[in-house]
Amino acid sequence: MGKSRSSLSSSSRWRYIRPSYYLKRPRRLALVFIAVVSISFFVWDRQILTREHQVEVSRLNEVLIGLQNKMEGLKNHIRDSGANIQFKDKISELTKREIVQDDHIDIQRREKVKDAMLHAWTSYEKYAWGQDELQPQTRNGINSFGSLGATLVDSLDTLFIMGLDEQFQRAKEWVAKLLDFNKNYEASVFETTIRILGGLLSAYDLSGEKVFLQKAIDLADRLLPAWNTPSGIPYNKINLAYGNAHNPRWTGGNSILADSGTEQLEFIALSQRTKDPKYQRKAEYVITELHKTFPADGLLPIYINPHTGTTSYSPITFGAMGDSFYEYLLKAWILGNKTEAVKHYSLHGRVITSTSQHPLNWLERTTSSMLDRT
Repeated sequence: MGKSRSSLSSSSRWRYIRPSYYLKRPRRLALVFIAVVSISFFVWDRQILTREHQVEVSRLNEVLIGLQNKMEGLKNHIRDSGANIQFKDKISELTKREIVQDDHIDIQRREKVKDAMLHAWTSYEKYAWGQDELQPQTRNGINSFGSLGATLVDSLDTLFIMGLDEQFQRAKEWVAKLLDFNKNYEASVFETTIRILGGLLSAYDLSGEKVFLQKAIDLADRLLPAWNTPSGIPYNKINLAYGNAHNPRWTGGNSILADSGTEQLEFIALSQRTKDPKYQRKAEYVITELHKTFPADGLLPIYINPHTGTTSYSPITFGAMGDSFYEYLLKAWILGNKTEAVKHYSLHGRVITSTSQHPLNWLERTTSSMLDRT
């Protein structure tokens, strides 16, 4: 009896592999067919993906080897030509053509831009060499920035990038021999920072010439007393020779938002290059101080009291006297390596972005708040 049951059980299991079993049961046949097709498709798909992955890996390896060969060639070229790692000398035209295949239209456009620069620079050299600005109609130079060679210093990086070596060398010699900051001149801290200090730092980064960094340190040290206020908010004017700092009378003794909040990039960069944190600390503290009274909508009035650090009742604007403060927030946060000291840049940038993208909502909230107080 037990043997009979075992035999029946065994035969019932074997029936599932007999075609006749499924021919009599079309639904089960369909399920088996679907299962077989699904398994086959899955296996086939895995094989295809594996092959494609292998092909992609092989292609990327070839690209990597090609790039490594080009980098090796570039290093050899720089070493053979005696250039330093900061690109003191130009990379050969052959190497540049290998790295970047320029479209002929792009080349024409680039040459037109270079021609325009040469036209302006040649006129500056001829009629206003060493002076702050060239007046094109009268063909004479004027010193509107205290005889600091503003045009010359501000153009150093452009000359270098365009490969205008002779012009760059002449400008470098002027900086080394004639650029003198010991002047009894009431300089705008903002303008002097972004044009002169910024120009010197970018020239140093591109060329590696120490003279530019030395001049930048000299200038920054002369500007630093402007931050010696009770709040750390800098005065906007300073005498470069004597270090006396003050604000213009027309601001009522207040510091201007755009001026005080647009000096961070250059001073952070100088600290990074000199390993001296004093420049970065002074500039970043301005944002820390402003953060104490920073409004929820992210917009500050354009006048700030340098003694108390508080904002005064004055216009709020993305225009003149306010604009560059907002422009520099994200840049300064990035340049400061997104550290704790500059976290406020990220916070303020997000608030301001929201405000600028939804100005009507901000206007509605602000107006409602003002009406509630009246």
